[in-house]
Amino acid sequence: MNKQTMKPMAALLLAAFVLPCVGIAVYSPVSNAADKKEEAQKPALTVSVTRPEKTTLPIRLTANGNVAAWQEASIGSESNGLRLTEVRVNVGDVVKKGQVLAVFSADTVNADVAQARAALLEAEATAAEAKANAARARTLESSGALSAQQISQYLTAEQTANARIASARAALNSQQLRLRYTQVVAPDSGVISARSATVGAVVGAGTELFRMVRQGRLEWRAEVTAADLRNIRVGGAARVKAANGSELTGKVRMIAPTVDPQTRSALVYVDLPTDTGANAPFKAGMFATGQFELGESGAFTLPQQSVAVRDGFSYVFRLSQDSRVHQTKIQPGRRIGDRIEVLSGIAADTVVVQSGAGFLNDGDLVAVSNAPRVAPPAGGARASK
Repeated sequence: MNKQTMKPMAALLLAAFVLPCVGIAVYSPVSNAADKKEEAQKPALTVSVTRPEKTTLPIRLTANGNVAAWQEASIGSESNGLRLTEVRVNVGDVVKKGQVLAVFSADTVNADVAQARAALLEAEATAAEAKANAARARTLESSGALSAQQISQYLTAEQTANARIASARAALNSQQLRLRYTQVVAPDSGVISARSATVGAVVGAGTELFRMVRQGRLEWRAEVTAADLRNIRVGGAARVKAANGSELTGKVRMIAPTVDPQTRSALVYVDLPTDTGANAPFKAGMFATGQFELGESGAFTLPQQSVAVRDGFSYVFRLSQDSRVHQTKIQPGRRIGDRIEVLSGIAADTVVVQSGAGFLNDGDLVAVSNAPRVAPPAGGARASK
């Protein structure tokens, strides 16, 4: 085969190879665009929708504070230089008013009481003799058998003897009081919160032996800002929760008359129910959080699953007529159960995604599994501008 014959054949073979490739290059982009368009029309997610509902929510003010004793009593020694022989109570014991808590040695005091009692008897005997002499002097005063000076001496001796009786009786009372002080008694009912009394110790007068929570009463001292004080009323309810999970409902007893100039907050004293048992849920010194019940008010709410939190802000996804969703920022408010208050951002008749909000992006096409309600609720939440 000569060269002139081979050239046309090579050209034909090259054309047969190139033309299909050109066809693929020409028609392939058109096919891909159609596929992408078909995929773009496919819903990203099947969701359910809802509208804000008008409901009534409680108004609550949250605060922090410490649990403390309503009043603490310091129980000390009134005896001086006596040895402690018996301690009858310990920390946590519930005591009644007048109950004996500790006993001091009374041997020395008993001896002093006996001596004072003997001194009183002696003074009474001396006074009886002086009284008889004074009576005889009075009868002889008119007869002139005794001089005026002698009569005056007998009368003075009678008065002196009576004064000595009073002095001896006072000394006896003092020693009997010392004897009574050898027993340390509870000044009120309550719970022993601290004990420093030790058997065998010799303590001075005024030394603290016990501390007691009077009547077992505890209170929550909540720190409330000055701006919120006007919303709290004496006698109002407060729900208090301790760090261990225990909860109690207390009552506002008093609002402090002053505000701390450093923190600009004031203390609100909340009485807690009395529980003096060993398993009492609250203990003095605990940290606790609580909420003051301030009444109720109307609100528009959504299920919490409708709200997506992103970058620290709350959003809902509005459903448009073309079945696309639009991310809308809202201002959340109070929460109760599984619902959250919407303060602003959407109107009351806005249809929003209920389930699946956390998986959507702005502009996504969705399929709706439930038809939105036709009649919107009365009123409306404030829409953001």
